[in-house]
Amino acid sequence: MKKLITLLILISTNVFAQQDPQYSTYQFNPLVINPAYAGARDGLSATASVRNQWVGFDGAPKTIAAGVHSPILNRNIGIGLTLYNDVMGPRNLTGAYGNFAYILKLNNKYKLSFGLSAGLNRYAFNFNKLTYKQNENTIDFSQVQTFNSFDVNSGLYFRSNSFFIGLSNTHLFASDVFKIETGNNSFLSYRLRTHNFLSIGKSFLINENFIFAPTLMLKTVSGKGMADINLNAFLFKKVWFGLFVRTGYGPGFLFQYYINNNFKVGYSFDVGGGHAKYLGGSHEIVINFEMPSKKSKVISPRFL
Repeated sequence: MKKLITLLILISTNVFAQQDPQYSTYQFNPLVINPAYAGARDGLSATASVRNQWVGFDGAPKTIAAGVHSPILNRNIGIGLTLYNDVMGPRNLTGAYGNFAYILKLNNKYKLSFGLSAGLNRYAFNFNKLTYKQNENTIDFSQVQTFNSFDVNSGLYFRSNSFFIGLSNTHLFASDVFKIETGNNSFLSYRLRTHNFLSIGKSFLINENFIFAPTLMLKTVSGKGMADINLNAFLFKKVWFGLFVRTGYGPGFLFQYYINNNFKVGYSFDVGGGHAKYLGGSHEIVINFEMPSKKSKVISPRFL
């Protein structure tokens, strides 16, 4: 059963679903989905997150991500570094990306960033976990094979103090990671597919202790899409709290607590609905450290 499950995960990820790690706390760290966010916090920002998805399900994804970014050159350029490890079934992915953003100041209110990231991914596939049949002959790959893949992502990010909209695309080359002949003119392959993200959010100041900040993220892969609809609130200048629904999956909640002006910690939980309820819940923890620039004593919580 374990080998069947991991094979199904590998196939469904490659053919039908997303290949990039799933994040529920991307609102607290937009750099993981958009390189144009580099430098957007107007100071040094470092974030680390851990996600344990579908707890109790054999071969379920586990993701660790870390990143740091900052504006330089009079805050006209943003640079950053992103590292992550994503394990799912027989696949173990480790990646490192450098991020670059050019920040265009349209006026005193609006900024538009153009971003690129480039990096190297190392894929390790434990084929010993996969056993399948073809033409009544069982093929058993009793080995671990590694493959390296150069990757490029792009993004745009438009923002003000109370509004943002971002557009990004990952795996622009959409190349084959591997393609192995299994006999009889058949192949086992893993091909990267371009992921497209559109995120938008608006903050509404209700009073000094309550900011309402709904956000929406749309994601498409190979012509198939999903959406995250989020209703967030910033309370007493200390806590972000939000409820969200992921189409085709189910609901969840998240929060982030401001320990002080430099440290924040967040948590999210989501659980599948319908057929997805059998996958189990997912937990995610995120920690953030920020150091404001000399020109900005406190980094504003104007957006997540």
